[in-house]
Amino acid sequence: MDHRSSTERPSDMRPVATTDSPWHAMPIERVYERLETTTDGLDKAEAKHRLEWYGQNELELEEEVSPFRVFLEQFASALIWLLLLAAAVMLVVSQYLDAGLILAVVVLITFFGFMQDYRAEQSIAALRDLSPPEATVIRGGERVELDSRNVVPGDLATISAGDIVPADGRVVSESNLYVDESPLTGESVAVPKSTATVAEDAPLAERRNMAYKDTTVTRGSATVVVVETGMSTEVGSIAGALEAAEVRRTPFQVEMDRLAKTIALGVALTVGIVAAVETLVGETDLLTVFLTAVSIAVAAVPEGMPAVVTLSLALGARRMVAKNALVRRLPIAEALGSVDVICTDKTGTLTEEEMTVQRLYAGGDVYEVLGGDRETEEMIPLDDEPIDSHCVREVLKCGLLCNNADIGWRENGERSFLGDPTEAALFAAASKAGLDPIDCRASYPRIDEIGFTSTRKRMTTLHRTPDDETVAHVKGAPEIVLERCTRELIDGEIRHLSAERRAEITEHVEAFAEDALRVMGFAYRPVADVSSPTAETIENDLVFLGLQGMLDPPRSEVPAAIDGCQTAGISVVMVTGDNAITARAIGEQIGLTTQTVSTGSDVETMDDDDLREAVTSTAIFARTTPEHKVRILQTLQESGHTVAMTGDGVNDAPAVKNADVGVAMGIRGTDVTEQASDIVLLDDNFATIHDAVREGRRIFDNVRKFVNYLLSGNAGLVLSIFTGSVAGVGLIITPIQILWINLVTESAPALTMGIDPEADDVMERPPRPIDEGVITDRILTSIVGIAVFMLATILPLFYLHRSNLALAQTMVFTSLIVFEGVRIQAIRWRYNLSLLSNPWLVVAVVVTLSLQLVILYTPIDVLFGVTPLGIVHWLQIGVAVAAFIVLMAVFVQIQDRIFERY
Repeated sequence: MDHRSSTERPSDMRPVATTDSPWHAMPIERVYERLETTTDGLDKAEAKHRLEWYGQNELELEEEVSPFRVFLEQFASALIWLLLLAAAVMLVVSQYLDAGLILAVVVLITFFGFMQDYRAEQSIAALRDLSPPEATVIRGGERVELDSRNVVPGDLATISAGDIVPADGRVVSESNLYVDESPLTGESVAVPKSTATVAEDAPLAERRNMAYKDTTVTRGSATVVVVETGMSTEVGSIAGALEAAEVRRTPFQVEMDRLAKTIALGVALTVGIVAAVETLVGETDLLTVFLTAVSIAVAAVPEGMPAVVTLSLALGARRMVAKNALVRRLPIAEALGSVDVICTDKTGTLTEEEMTVQRLYAGGDVYEVLGGDRETEEMIPLDDEPIDSHCVREVLKCGLLCNNADIGWRENGERSFLGDPTEAALFAAASKAGLDPIDCRASYPRIDEIGFTSTRKRMTTLHRTPDDETVAHVKGAPEIVLERCTRELIDGEIRHLSAERRAEITEHVEAFAEDALRVMGFAYRPVADVSSPTAETIENDLVFLGLQGMLDPPRSEVPAAIDGCQTAGISVVMVTGDNAITARAIGEQIGLTTQTVSTGSDVETMDDDDLREAVTSTAIFARTTPEHKVRILQTLQESGHTVAMTGDGVNDAPAVKNADVGVAMGIRGTDVTEQASDIVLLDDNFATIHDAVREGRRIFDNVRKFVNYLLSGNAGLVLSIFTGSVAGVGLIITPIQILWINLVTESAPALTMGIDPEADDVMERPPRPIDEGVITDRILTSIVGIAVFMLATILPLFYLHRSNLALAQTMVFTSLIVFEGVRIQAIRWRYNLSLLSNPWLVVAVVVTLSLQLVILYTPIDVLFGVTPLGIVHWLQIGVAVAAFIVLMAVFVQIQDRIFERY
């Protein structure tokens, strides 16, 4: 093999199996040959060469987070470029102070946006690097533990229960190996593995001789020869496809860009009209015409709006992180507020993801198992009494012996369970009942095992009893176990299993399932001949012992969260791989009541029209695959819905990527899904989505309030300047004064609006329609109305002091500052918010007025071209403010009759 540095190796030099046949279809000897390795593994020198050749065994989810790239992304907004253009105009006319103020705002906007986005990307990277997985490989005949990123093709890796498979590998030896491949296939049941060659055209889920990167070993152990690493693995191929997918822009981003372009066009038209009127109709000199045009441009452009929007989104994102929702892109913080459908997984999101035995059936009696945890120190009280039933103990003992789970220890010293969650629940139930696992397994040593498969749906283990006899213990799907039983254990005696008793047991199975319990049946039989145990010779004529019903209980906070979403007009849809009965039962417990439960097979038989109808009336989809998820998502979006989609496994990534808001699980989620998402739930809890939606709505309310506030003020300025110019009275306010209002005194209260509390009914309104922008018809009329009222109250002040231009402009300048407090509260009244509900807003208004006093009564008045005001002047301003308040109050009453509240 020619070893070159990673910078020299061509991408097609990997010894891929496709030159011969797929890895799973090759004889093991051929696999070793193709990979140029042996049963002793690679030597250290060869492994080092291959690491240089193939690169590290990691997913290239994205380019490494580059501060420069994140910084450049802040300039994607049209408003930013509008501000830069305004600054350039100011430089051309030598208005350096104005230009400096605008550029300072641009720096502020980009700084806050950069810090939030970069911090979010670093948080995602920190989640991945929190606990880098290790791998055990055989090199030169010795076992070596190393960082899994250093595993290379040709390595022999050893894996056992609890391990994450480090890379794609061909199984060369195994002992009762079961692997949870749900991140790739969506199948919730662990699949058994073997060394046998598989047909070349076998689908991924049926390649039983392969172990794939990022899947988890639930039981057993194996040695695998690594065939693919990094982006060449099955997980890597999905990650690569996601990289090519287009990043969806949120409706808010589109709206803000459209608004910026509309403002720019309006500025250009207004400036053109004013310049034409003054040039053609009036006798104004060109310099005055130019200054008027510049004043209108400065007045029309909301210089502070990008900063306010960015800071509001950043503050909202911070609040979401405090509630365990990590926002990866700022605009998504708002987009959550417009979601009207949430498609969510069940396990771990709606439920605790901790299976516990809740109910037992033994000896003809049903026992409720009290206590929902897995603590092993406590006995299980059944029917409020300690267990003393021989039949119950036999059921629990069978669940403990026919079981590959074990007790382990966490780093903090706490006890934990290793193995399949179902087997861990059975193990814990027996332990809590007083059956010591170590003593029991020592008293009944295992001789052999007939493993569980998805087709057999049962597992059998052979044990030597203390009396030196052999007994088989069987567990599995209750209907499968029951059909192989001819007898049952009742009151310590073995009796004939009649048809009536079979029907009675079946009724109990159905009753358990209807209560959202996963049911398993248990049986045993003495075995005389164990020379060649097979399913045909062992798993017949069994003695039925009983049933155990396990529950993955709903999270306690989920029902209230779902009720809150439904009150807010948000449909919650459970999309799960579990069976329909369990899904319906869980749905009923958490408030998802539905007449029908659709399954994945139903989805496959539906055409587009049928599915479109189904998604509007179905709250639960069971036995679904990732492909079903994507189709359900697309159908909802095509029907005009804004959809949030949750996911954790690699196979969920396409649906998460294409959702309007993609939500990944931070605890059990895979790197690929996290990278495809917009939001990462740090606690994997559905209630966190509800809280994030609430925060998203609050953010949008605040954005809408200060956009109304900023644009209404700017519209009033533009209308006043325009009217004054056309009327021939000249500039009623100077460019520097306008810029001061827009950048400093007007923006400060707007910024504090970003932390306004939520309205009382924020989660009682229906979601915002997907085509509804920030500016609605009501807000547009508010902007126009406020502009007209400002004109009606400000121009008289200017005319009153027209003989003294500096005084007249000072009156207008100061009046506009005072008007800000009135306008901002008039806007907030519609949300039932009092002035004192936001103390920072009060501070901002006070600071704004104080700054105006500093400008009026200190030497810096020269910079702004103002003159000090006397008592009479302040009284005149007070009259104008009172008139403005009256006009606004009447106008709001008229609006309430015409428009809905918001």
